[in-house]
Amino acid sequence: MKSEPTTFSIDDLRAAKGGTTSWEGIRNFQARNYLRSQRKGDGVLFYHSNCAEPGVVGLAKIAREAYPDHYAFDPDHKYFDAKSKPEEPTWFMTDIKFVRKFARVVSLHELQGHPGLEGVMAARKGNRLSVTPVSEEHYRIIAELGDTR
Repeated sequence: MKSEPTTFSIDDLRAAKGGTTSWEGIRNFQARNYLRSQRKGDGVLFYHSNCAEPGVVGLAKIAREAYPDHYAFDPDHKYFDAKSKPEEPTWFMTDIKFVRKFARVVSLHELQGHPGLEGVMAARKGNRLSVTPVSEEHYRIIAELGDTR
């Protein structure tokens, strides 16, 4: 899952009540579908984007599976979508829980060039999705890299 650290960082997640927060505001159909495929307990790579050193900064896990994003129904909220209705929601959110912050950032450059990480969707040029799938092997490699100095 990708977030700009000035909007919501891994440290913000760690500081959230119980280390848990909702992941709302997904307004891309492909990202929404990836979000809906996540299951409670699934591992999450927390990625900082649009910053000096973009990359994976820590781990979280799915604490609650996808449910309707209620902000889509609030006309006063920035995530409002007049086409989405409570009885037939278009957009969903999930809850994530902090697991740990890495010892170092696994940079975008490293994701693009590290042996064994070929095909990581978040590292593809032009990828703008805030939620993308990752294989168990890629997850393991990235977690190991993040815990080394």
